[in-house]
Amino acid sequence: MRKKLRGFYLLVSSIVIAILHLPFAFAKSASGNKLFFHRDPTTKNTVDSLQFLPTIKSAYDSLHLSLAGLSHQAFEFAKKGLNKLVEEGRLLNDSIISIIDFSQPSNKKRLFILDLKNYKVLFNTLVAHGRNTGREWASYFSNQGSSYMSSPGFYITKETYEGKNGYSLKLEGVERGINDNAYDRGIVVHGAGYVSHELANAQGYIGRSQGCPAVPANTSKPIINTIKNGTCLFIYHPSYISRSEVLR
Repeated sequence: MRKKLRGFYLLVSSIVIAILHLPFAFAKSASGNKLFFHRDPTTKNTVDSLQFLPTIKSAYDSLHLSLAGLSHQAFEFAKKGLNKLVEEGRLLNDSIISIIDFSQPSNKKRLFILDLKNYKVLFNTLVAHGRNTGREWASYFSNQGSSYMSSPGFYITKETYEGKNGYSLKLEGVERGINDNAYDRGIVVHGAGYVSHELANAQGYIGRSQGCPAVPANTSKPIINTIKNGTCLFIYHPSYISRSEVLR
């Protein structure tokens, strides 16, 4: 009889002890289950995985274009116009963009050819403006033939040819009343001996064209071959922005 009572007592005690430990067991299980893990913001040893995500920078910052001298405003307008031309299906190559920053003097390397998809500066060099557009600075613009002035705005690069200035690239101006006469005017990208650092250092500015964005003769061919056949070329000047239909 005593053995039966003792056995019953042990059974009841075991059940009571088990019941008393149930909250602790569940608490341990819940905290140990990673599916229900909640980070304690005060825990210093917990590493937030977001810190391993790459910092997203704009192409302007990543390519250090500010240090190279390209106006941030020029870059933003160029990107906006490029996006519009892409949406309209007018470009054959939307990775390459050429930006000519006429807010800079001609003795600065104000032509930037960028590969936006691969984050590369392909060329950064001198570029001329028209002889009646100004001497050191580009200040006056025209869309008229024989004006010997540059025309700002967005262009689409076309075919190449051999002309009086050698290997050259035709340009189609896409802004009505601003540069849409460029193709008929013969406004092209070509090489020129007067676009040189030696001349810039000697007189403070490079030579001027008849309105063409002329580039150094020794790099004209690779530049033209990079941007030909359906890329965007943008000639920036602050005075033109308010008149641009592309940027509206």
